[in-house]
Amino acid sequence: MQTMNQKQKRGWSLRDVIFLAIIGIFFGVIYQVWSYAYYVIAATPLKPYANDLTLGVWIMAGPLAGVLLQKAGATLIGELLAAAVEMLLFSSWGAANLISGFIQGLGNEIGFACTGYRNWSKLGLFLSTIGATIITFIWDWFQSGYSEYHIGLLLTLLIIRFISIGFFAGVLVYWIKKLVLKTGLNK
Repeated sequence: MQTMNQKQKRGWSLRDVIFLAIIGIFFGVIYQVWSYAYYVIAATPLKPYANDLTLGVWIMAGPLAGVLLQKAGATLIGELLAAAVEMLLFSSWGAANLISGFIQGLGNEIGFACTGYRNWSKLGLFLSTIGATIITFIWDWFQSGYSEYHIGLLLTLLIIRFISIGFFAGVLVYWIKKLVLKTGLNK
């Protein structure tokens, strides 16, 4: 039986690439459908919070690819693939999906890199959540005009974002990982 480090050192297998593609396609479809949740919230008085409330779902593909494949780069590639599929499904954000996918995947990748790609469980997911929260918030500071918001709103948005990412891309991804491990698909 291979240890975790032996599994990480071997190159990408065809199985890994196929698994990554399936994750990307599956979540690309989910991301496209999830955009309607964003639009529903944005059409209410909760509009300033819509992005941060819904962001966690849009970040799930990367961490799931990371924890299932346990390879450096899987998180970033998984998120980019899902963003590309979402874009190809005529997302209202178009090619900007690729930029968002890169930013989101990078934030998650940094979290796993902080463990030296040795922890793909709760600690890795927690650091991934922190990385994604910080990197995406900095991106929205420039891209989405967060620099114009007052400090109270910024802190509220940051907390909501952390909770959303923590639940969807942290807790939910951990539960999905446990279910996948029970099926034996990861072997």
